[in-house]
Amino acid sequence: MASQEPADAPGRAPLPRGARLAVDVGTARVGLAASDPDGLVATPVETVPRSPEPAALRRIAQEAAERSAAVVYVGLPRHLNGREGASSADARRFADGLARALAAAGQPGTELRFVDERMTTVTATQALHAAGRNTRRHRSVIDQAAAVIILQSALDAERATGTRAGIGVEV
Repeated sequence: MASQEPADAPGRAPLPRGARLAVDVGTARVGLAASDPDGLVATPVETVPRSPEPAALRRIAQEAAERSAAVVYVGLPRHLNGREGASSADARRFADGLARALAAAGQPGTELRFVDERMTTVTATQALHAAGRNTRRHRSVIDQAAAVIILQSALDAERATGTRAGIGVEV
């Protein structure tokens, strides 16, 4: 099995190979993105309706199982000053449910981690607008694009440090 090791990290144990997923938790929709097994490139997967939430959690867990995901990154929205608010509490609650759904789907070993997602939706909206897409008509695409930004940032951090990005979800 191939593994990845940053060129500037001799002697550091490489991260295990395996796809990574990213989840952008919104109030109405959840954006989902995935990487290749080597963790090189993030691509959009789908936008999952948030309601009913148990179905959304099952769908994400199913995607993790189908891809044999090594880790699922959950975007943790913070205020610009770094503090957490109601959206952060909601993402934390969603991640707790996702941990249970992963275990129920036979994926209890899939690592679940929070990564800072400040400004990802704004960045995704700006990028889609610059590409000529009407963001009002493409709200579900924005959620996927935000998940791609979350995941690509995590992948870049993995390569730079040789460790998983973010902080582990305590269940």
